[in-house]
This record gives sequence, C-alpha cells and structure tokens, in this order.
Amino acid sequence: MLGEGGTPLEKLQAAVREFQARDERRVDAKGLRVAIDALEGEFAGEVLATQRNADHLPFGFSTAVGWVSHSCGMSRNSVSDRLCVGKQLESLPKIAAALGSGEISYQSASALCHLREQLSEDRRDLFVEGEMLEHARRQSVYELRALCRVAHHVADPDGFYRESEGNFTHRRLHISQMADGMHLIDGVLDSVGGAALKTAIDSLAKKLGPDDDRTPRQRRADCLLELVNHAMDKGTLPRRTGVRPHLKVTTTLEGLKDHFGVPPAEVENTIAVSIKTMQRLACDCTMSRVLLADSIVIDVGRATRTISPPMRRGLHARDGRCMGPGCERPVSMTSGHHIEFWARGGPNKLPNLLSLCYFHHRLVHEGGWHVVKVGREFRFIPPERVVVRRARGPGMRWAA
Repeated sequence: MLGEGGTPLEKLQAAVREFQARDERRVDAKGLRVAIDALEGEFAGEVLATQRNADHLPFGFSTAVGWVSHSCGMSRNSVSDRLCVGKQLESLPKIAAALGSGEISYQSASALCHLREQLSEDRRDLFVEGEMLEHARRQSVYELRALCRVAHHVADPDGFYRESEGNFTHRRLHISQMADGMHLIDGVLDSVGGAALKTAIDSLAKKLGPDDDRTPRQRRADCLLELVNHAMDKGTLPRRTGVRPHLKVTTTLEGLKDHFGVPPAEVENTIAVSIKTMQRLACDCTMSRVLLADSIVIDVGRATRTISPPMRRGLHARDGRCMGPGCERPVSMTSGHHIEFWARGGPNKLPNLLSLCYFHHRLVHEGGWHVVKVGREFRFIPPERVVVRRARGPGMRWAA
C-alpha cells in the first residue's frame, strides 16, 4: 500500500508533481475528474488487499479500516466505502472497466457496489450488471442512488426493511451550549422523521417581506425556533415539574427598566442575554416577582400574564396575522408586542399592542427597528431610516 519498491507508484507520484508544477493552470475538469475516479478505483483495490493481507496488524490496529483511516487521514466511513467498492468490483468486471475508462464516476460505481453488497446472497443474481451499468451511464448520481433504493426493495424487501430498521437505530440529536452562549445542534434523523422536519421548516422558510435579508440558512434556523416556540405556546406539551415547558428568564427590576450599567438577564439561570432580548421576551410572558434581601427570598409574587387571555383574543381578532410588512404568518404563530415597550412602562392595552412573528418581533427589539402608529395603521421604520425631527425647544431631537 505504501508503494515499497513500487516503481509504477513512484512514476505516478512524479507525474503528479510535474502536473502540479505546470504553467498553464486551467485544465479540462471532466478529464481531471476521470483520472481521479480511476485512481479511486485503484485505491479501493488496495484497501481490500490491506484487509486480506492483514497489513494493519503489525501497526497495532485491529481492523484495516482503522489503519487506513489513521495512515491516510480519512474518515472511517470513507474507508469503509472504498473497502465495499474494492470487494464488489472483483465480481463486477464491466463496472470496473467503465470506472477505469471514465464512462461512469466513482460515486456511481460506489452506489452500484453498495446495492450489490446490500442484497442477500440468494438475491444477488437479480443484480444484472449490464442493466445497472446502463443506468449509471445515463443517470445522475442522485437519480442513480434513488433507483438503487427502489431496486433494493424490489429485489429484497425483507433486507430493505432490516436495513431501514438498522438505520433507524442510528438516529440521534445532541444540543450543546458553546462558550459564547450559542447552541450547537448535531443530529441524524430517520428518513421519515427528517422529511417531516424538512417539510415543516420549508413551509415557513420563505422570505417575510421585502426587508427580509436573511440567508436561507438563517431563515431555516429561525423557522425551527418558531416551531419550538409555537409548540410551547400552545400548552399541549407534557408538563415538567407540574408546569408546561417554558423558558425561565431572570432579571432585576433595574434591568427590566433598562437602567444603565445593569448586568445582563439570564435564561435558565446560566445563559446571559442582552436587556433588549429580555425586553422582547417580557412583551408576552408570565411574570413572577421574587423579592430578595441579602440573597434570601423573602417574598414571591403571584404569576401574571403581561397580556391577559381576553386581551389576546381581542388582539388576534383585530390583526388576524403578523403585522410586519409583507408578512403572512398566521396570528397563531405570533406573539403580542407592546409598541411602547411594556418593560419601559408602556400601557398594557389593546391600542398599544400588535401581533408580530418571531422574525419581526426580533427586528423591533434587537434589530433596532421602530414601530409608529399613525391613525389605525402601523409603520415599520428600519434603523437607517429613523426620522429625526425638531421638538419644541431648539437643539432637542427625537426619533420616531
């Protein structure tokens, strides 16, 4: 594998160095890919030979996959893929020849090899090499992989079921908090669950109005949070410690009033968030007063809603949807927003309220947008268009 005494390998390495030192940088991309794919086929054969000759044992590795992964700087999944291709190509001379000549790509050959490996021994005669090779010549890698899944089910439905159930056991979801308070989500979902999540997010991920400059990735992240917040707001999730799931935000009275120099608010007693974020969460929440003296709780006030249920029904009936510009989010996906911030003493009355989705509610708190009520209309003013006017006295200014 390392090419000891391998003059052909040394010549190949020299040719590669000569190619890399060329003056004319542009080359035919397809031709370059054909050469790389042909070498991938050769490498797959070497991985198979490494396993058969037990070349990994003198180096203290129990498997050839582990040794090749370590020595070649590859992931184990990538090495396992090459091992599968190396094994199957021995029995598929037409596909091996097509890979070497550039008729099909390595990824197409890999899809065919994995299909044949998945079939049980008594079903492999159903794999017609010439027919599958013709599909690989005509179809894209994506289409070929989909065809291989269909072919697997047609040829071996029980094996297809066992593989699907095996894949299902690999599902996982891990959520970890990073040093800056952001959260990292890493997971693998089964085919049906993943499709359901993607469908739900895609239904919400379109742009919300002309001023929505978020990237598609950012919109999908926000949509996932919308789904979570909507589920918690509906109150249908199983209760934890006697109450419905919710975020716990802690701040001081001075922080609630946005006094200068106050510490940040805390989410779940550990995550520091800005006062602006706290004010957004305080717009539509259940508020509880806890009175401390020398860090000892001496009184706990009754929990009250900042927007009462009757007022919420009136708000929903009046607005019918998110009131952000160009937004079509239904009112059931919105939170109540105080035009004059409730945390700053704004009245908790219907004329001071409007319905905003997650995106637009965040714009008017953390995003620096302003909402101005003109008659019965609400106007949204972005930060760069804040209107500056003269007040009663000279030298005084106010922003709408």
